[in-house]
Amino acid sequence: MEKKYNLVTFGEVMMRLSSPSASRVAESDVFNKCAGGSELNVAAGASILGAKTAFITSIPDNFNGSYVRGKIREKGVFDEYVLTDESDDARLGIYYYEFGASPKKPTVVYDRNASSFSKISLDDIPEEVFDTAEIFHTCGISLALNKNLNSVTKALIRKFKEHGALISFDCNFRANLWSVEEARAAVTEILPLIDIFFVSEETNYHMMGRTGELEDIMKSYSSDYGVSLVFTTQRKVKSPKTHDFTSIAYDAAADKFFTEKPYLDIDIVDRVGSGDAYCSGVLGGLIKHSDTLTALQYGNAAAAIKCTVPGDMISTDKRELESIIKEHNSDGPKREMNR
Repeated sequence: MEKKYNLVTFGEVMMRLSSPSASRVAESDVFNKCAGGSELNVAAGASILGAKTAFITSIPDNFNGSYVRGKIREKGVFDEYVLTDESDDARLGIYYYEFGASPKKPTVVYDRNASSFSKISLDDIPEEVFDTAEIFHTCGISLALNKNLNSVTKALIRKFKEHGALISFDCNFRANLWSVEEARAAVTEILPLIDIFFVSEETNYHMMGRTGELEDIMKSYSSDYGVSLVFTTQRKVKSPKTHDFTSIAYDAAADKFFTEKPYLDIDIVDRVGSGDAYCSGVLGGLIKHSDTLTALQYGNAAAAIKCTVPGDMISTDKRELESIIKEHNSDGPKREMNR
């Protein structure tokens, strides 16, 4: 039976307030605003590749909620499961972002307690949604926010799985939200339900507490828990302004690893959301091509492009993505400009 959506995601969407590029948040009187949140970023990015995507969240019934709903629609994501909180204390979570410049690291401060999303319950979510998704995606942030959301997120994973969806999960560990031990226990509990697993190289060793060779670690998620596809990003931070990026994929059905040469010396305009862009490229690639290497290439290109634009969400189109992939894999001369 064909599903209504290729991809349904669940998570919090927030207002991001960024101080101007070189300014400190504590000293800024003016901020740039944008909407963003990991799972929305993934849905928005996958829609660029032609995937039909929907997003589950809760937003307040005020001008902040209206702004966010407009951004969701603008990015081609269906909002029929975006709930409206009409309570007197409804609020949208906020986070403040300060750009980095070596040796100062980029910094995030959250103001998201008691947001509309934090109070969402399983009963708020229409039962019909569980039959709509080919793939359901969420991440460790939704598990980490509070006990209620930890429970709701796990329940959603189980219910989508019972209704035949593939489960995609990004570890997305945030040390300022929960401890390594709490995160490891929660992710390990749901690993047997996960089909597509995103975990950075650093997270494998730090949060997941794995030791040994990276490829052996990736393969263990399949042998120990039955994960079908494991994607591990590899980011080399040369400075806040310059990164290298690539990834490795393990396909359990083929018992094969895939990778490609890294994108070198990416000019970092704004790195926030680049991991989400990677997930969106991979998932969009899998939906449209059912090929692990192609999906990995879309993911790497999407992550690299996201680093070059401001805001949480990737801003590109399928033509640009494929052009960048083609040039990245070409040994010939590169054009200086598109004209």
